[in-house]
Amino acid sequence: SIAAPPILVVEPVAMMIAAFDTDGDGRVTRDEMRKGVAKSFDAIDTGHTGKLGYIAFSDWAQKWLGDPNALPGAYETDSDSDNQITLAELQAKFDQIFTRLDKDKDGVLTRAELLTIRAFPMGDGGKRGKRGG
Repeated sequence: SIAAPPILVVEPVAMMIAAFDTDGDGRVTRDEMRKGVAKSFDAIDTGHTGKLGYIAFSDWAQKWLGDPNALPGAYETDSDSDNQITLAELQAKFDQIFTRLDKDKDGVLTRAELLTIRAFPMGDGGKRGKRGG
């Protein structure tokens, strides 16, 4: 059996971060990301409370990540477990994600760093993604 080539995928959070490239240079700095995260938070925090409950956070994820269940999730972002997410908590989570994605540790994310390569086991017989028997 011939192995299928690896598949390139983009995490929803990586797509969001790529959209924060405000100067159009194809790279995202931590500052660009932090400004974009703040803008996304403010767009959902319409009451200007500085906090998002889990339902509002789900709305945020739907709008900015494309799905209410996309990561980062509310539980992992809510670092003090008070059932509310502040901008500081969201920024902290995005800072962690930025650091994880910044493979060459130069403080800038390129499109290549935002891609994830997924390799599948050899010998699946081309059944990947198919249901039934």
